[in-house]
Amino acid sequence: MTFRLRAAHASDIEPLYEMAKLTGGGFTNLPADRNALEAKLARADAAFSRDGGLGDDYFVLVLENTETKQVRGTCQLMSQVGQRWPFYSYRLNTLTQYSSELDRTVRAELLHLTTDLEGSSEVGGLFLHPSERAGGLGMLLARSRYLFVAMHRPRFAPRILAELRGVIDDRGGSPFWDGVAGRFFGMTFQEADYFNAINGNQFIADLMPKHPVYVAMLGEEARRVIGVPHPTGRAAMRMLEDEGFAHEGYVDIFDGGPTMTARTDQVRSVREAAPARVIDCDLGIGERCLMATGRLGGFRAAYGMREARGEGELAIDARTAGLLEVSEGDEVWSVGR
Repeated sequence: MTFRLRAAHASDIEPLYEMAKLTGGGFTNLPADRNALEAKLARADAAFSRDGGLGDDYFVLVLENTETKQVRGTCQLMSQVGQRWPFYSYRLNTLTQYSSELDRTVRAELLHLTTDLEGSSEVGGLFLHPSERAGGLGMLLARSRYLFVAMHRPRFAPRILAELRGVIDDRGGSPFWDGVAGRFFGMTFQEADYFNAINGNQFIADLMPKHPVYVAMLGEEARRVIGVPHPTGRAAMRMLEDEGFAHEGYVDIFDGGPTMTARTDQVRSVREAAPARVIDCDLGIGERCLMATGRLGGFRAAYGMREARGEGELAIDARTAGLLEVSEGDEVWSVGR
């Protein structure tokens, strides 16, 4: 495999823009708007250049074929959401009421507008080119983000979240949006989603009703998609669950997709990642793993093979050493595949 993940830079605008046009909508972090993507890359360059601890950072990584130099995927990390504008979610709760006269208990589900997740880190913006959706590249994209977090742990918050795209119909619309927020905004889902991607969601704070929404009052199509991922996101949801994320009732205010949360230090690939010094770059057969090296803008990650050689020392295979551009004496971080 000749693919590696690396930090994205301003020169990656064209492949990112071309991939954004393939998303089909609903990817707020990857809008098909050149100016918005250029602004994201500028923020990423600033984040990669900044030293220090937790801040309002936005990191963009890209999947590169080192033979063809083509960029075929991307993913993002946000150090703290809700710093530029509020980070809204719906929280699905149950209200139980009892009538002694009727001897009847009624349980009603309600959607509460909340900013509970403000200040959390976020992993998102994961997109893999349709022609490359095989061979474990999606997992390489997803798990490399956690190695980046482990290698730069002071730059991330104690809690981390991931928003999964909700159900989108054949028209590119959202049954959840049409049944809830769309009734108040006079905007289609595509219009609202695009506006949010470009301008942020302050308009939600300005116009969204603050009272709880009774789920029973919604139409059937809106009810059945609450907390349900888009069909293409089911594998991503399983990967998140394998890492220790859980769905605790938070859903996206636009499409109703599930928001998964975890304690950052308990994410499996963060918890199990460890640094070691390379002492041999000519390993034959070893344990398959995910490896990474480089600080911030020099970050690189790839699949490879490793073998422990003493305390804090590793032998790795030559192909991976080439992908990561490391040699004997360099430090790599790794986690079992």
